[in-house]
Amino acid sequence: MKSDHLILREIEDCHLEEVFEIYSNDSVFEYCGIIPKHKKDTVLTMIGHFKRDYLKKSRVKWGIFPVQQSDTLVGIIEAFELNQRVNMATIGYFLAEAHWGKGIASEAVKMVVRFLMEEVNVNRIQAEVMPPNEASKKVLRNNGFLMEGTLRQAALWSGKGIVDLEIYGLLREDYQSLQTR
Repeated sequence: MKSDHLILREIEDCHLEEVFEIYSNDSVFEYCGIIPKHKKDTVLTMIGHFKRDYLKKSRVKWGIFPVQQSDTLVGIIEAFELNQRVNMATIGYFLAEAHWGKGIASEAVKMVVRFLMEEVNVNRIQAEVMPPNEASKKVLRNNGFLMEGTLRQAALWSGKGIVDLEIYGLLREDYQSLQTR
């Protein structure tokens, strides 16, 4: 996928250094159920799992690359929990800390939302956010997601224990109404 500023594409072994920079940074995963990885071998194995999960159609991860530096990975965005019965998907995203606050996550979410709504034809996209994660909530609101509620003490997240999660959702009808504005 490509926009004026970003390219979303496969993450490969050659991106090990950038993926390691993201996954080894404790700050990136402060509000996430992922434990940072501090060994490059572990991260290299994970990159192999990205392709395996894609082939199994259980989780799709795209690398986020600026158009001007198309070989520099600055973040990762994913779609998972693809539920065909309900026709929905869950998304998640994280950026290298050096690229926070530049609108990259908002643009990447917009691209994935467009893909899921127009190409995959889902009816609902959701994201789970820890309540203190204001930056992520802003990204979702900027893309038309609505905060639907808080699930109190509803999930066991690695390294965090039992956490509250706010659920943000975007329905096809919401998306279509945003497109006509």
